[in-house]
Amino acid sequence: MGSAAKGELHVPDHTQTVRRHFSASREVIEAVLADEGVIASICEIAARLERCLRAGGKILLAGNGGSAADALHIAGELVGRLYFDRAPLPAIALAANAAVLTALGNDYGFEQVFERQVRGFGRPGDALIALSTSGRSPNILTAVAAAKELGLVTIAFTGAGSGPLASACDLALRVPSTATPLIQQVHMAAAHAICEIVEAALCGGQRS
Repeated sequence: MGSAAKGELHVPDHTQTVRRHFSASREVIEAVLADEGVIASICEIAARLERCLRAGGKILLAGNGGSAADALHIAGELVGRLYFDRAPLPAIALAANAAVLTALGNDYGFEQVFERQVRGFGRPGDALIALSTSGRSPNILTAVAAAKELGLVTIAFTGAGSGPLASACDLALRVPSTATPLIQQVHMAAAHAICEIVEAALCGGQRS
């Protein structure tokens, strides 16, 4: 008879894997907390987005894969709520509409799926948050180029790699890691901090 009772599910011991992941997360969070430049960049991004929204602008967000999911998450926090009920803040995640994405990808190529939406939705004074952990995604870089041409504020969420996204944007959050999952975790932590700052500044509520 085996070690597990009859009918009992045997669960392999993966505790070391779980601990390794949480340890890596803790290390990158600690690196962010110790880096005054990264903290300052998050605060500056929040201030720039507040200014954009106060002036009647909106926020566009673009990313691929997990970064697309992060973009949808951030848009949801802004249009919905983070800590208290208030008026919705205008934010559009450009990966949200499957019909638009597939039409543009089919007719123009995948590199233009965000660029054409920026040209359709973007106006001077709006902001584009461009998420790419590598900083090299071609469709993100073309979207940033279009945004700059149109007079949008461009904001990069990226990692510590050598991709060109950070230098192409007006402001950049560069997470001190090259591991995609860790970069994305910090992107969301930073996004929540940014949304909290913007929500409180524009809507006057207090965190409960």
